[in-house]
Amino acid sequence: MQILSRTAPGRALGPFVCQSCKRSLRKFSSTTSRSRGPPPPPPSGYAHLTSRRLISIAGSDAPKFLHGIITQSVVDELITGGRQRQNAQPKITAANSTVGARGFYTGFLNATGRVLHDVFIYRDTLGIAGTGEAADGEAFVIEVDATQVEALAKHLKRYKLRSKLKFRILDEGECVAWQVWDDSISTTTSAATPPTLQQLLQQPKDYLVLPDERAPGMGFRVLSSGRRTLGEAGLALPQSDDAAYRVRRYLRGVAEGQAEVQREHALPLESNMDVSGGIDFRKGCYVGQELTIRTRHRGVVRKRILPCLLYPPAPPPPPPQQLEYRPYVDEDEGLPAAEDVPANLSIGRAAAKGRSAGTWLTGVGNIGLALCRLPIMTDVELPGETAAGTPFNPQTDEFVVKWGADDAGEGGQSLKVKAFVPDWLRERLKEDDNSASAHQGA
Repeated sequence: MQILSRTAPGRALGPFVCQSCKRSLRKFSSTTSRSRGPPPPPPSGYAHLTSRRLISIAGSDAPKFLHGIITQSVVDELITGGRQRQNAQPKITAANSTVGARGFYTGFLNATGRVLHDVFIYRDTLGIAGTGEAADGEAFVIEVDATQVEALAKHLKRYKLRSKLKFRILDEGECVAWQVWDDSISTTTSAATPPTLQQLLQQPKDYLVLPDERAPGMGFRVLSSGRRTLGEAGLALPQSDDAAYRVRRYLRGVAEGQAEVQREHALPLESNMDVSGGIDFRKGCYVGQELTIRTRHRGVVRKRILPCLLYPPAPPPPPPQQLEYRPYVDEDEGLPAAEDVPANLSIGRAAAKGRSAGTWLTGVGNIGLALCRLPIMTDVELPGETAAGTPFNPQTDEFVVKWGADDAGEGGQSLKVKAFVPDWLRERLKEDDNSASAHQGA
């Protein structure tokens, strides 16, 4: 056996550093670089969604094919004896080949009911599929997280088998997804198209407009063919970017993409897909239906994705009571921004040990999204359950995320986390509870 000398090139020796010094180095090195979020988004504008990609799917079997692998309805199902047949073969006609005139928000699940992809599906009125590829109502465009477009294409291929359809990933120059918003119009969700978008509706071969009804104030999704911009169509709104759209989503508690709706881990109801109009609970069989329906009718959703505010760990209670975006947590103290907080951190109580209160997902500036336990981090009352332990107190209860500590639990960084339940979510949860109660009593 060859014995290496202390100066041999094959043996690299570093200087010895004691544990105390390591903790000091960890502490100071973690504060040398801070992220800063984008400026606050404008009250009106439009953004090219660079975080999204598109897939074209067309063919005589395309409506039925999609109907069987997503959570929303693409076709109407047969009605027998005044009630929908759960296992009926879908009826496909030109009149009912899409439920909803222009498109809808939905998701692909795996066999165990976990989310694979959250998507928008549009009826292809732009002719993206090409002339002669499909009859009217048999062509669609799927909008998906850009990082997951290849994975979704593989998923479609897996279930295609002998279905008469074709699909392909669109080049970025073939069709572009946009988000348009204008807070001066209305603060509530409405399918009515505002006057600012009338120019786009007058060019149906170049632009497809779809209300984004996941939450009030989200605005509209727009697809444009080719490299056409919305400015070229005469849209009288300032152009913004994907970062501004992201801030607007977080303020409303809307998760999107697999960094937030985590692939093969997230449940559709915990991701708010039910209250965002992404699930048709009346439809028949589809991949992942069993757990989704059982949770809806027999279970209780104890966790949901909520918007959260990060704030400094030093101030004593009460925590902030208003969700307001800033590009930083505390610029004077040099604290990390939400971009610096690692994903999937456990959220715990600030002054006590116990079970995890939630999981931090992602953020920007001083806000972000987290999967929160409702009975612990909010005042939401779950149907049919009594609160265990001390009820949530918004004036005194505080929660924290910690990261970067050593093996002894010393050093590292921390920020406090305040979860908010948007008004629209409270209202839809109440409507959902009333609807479930009526179903059980029927």
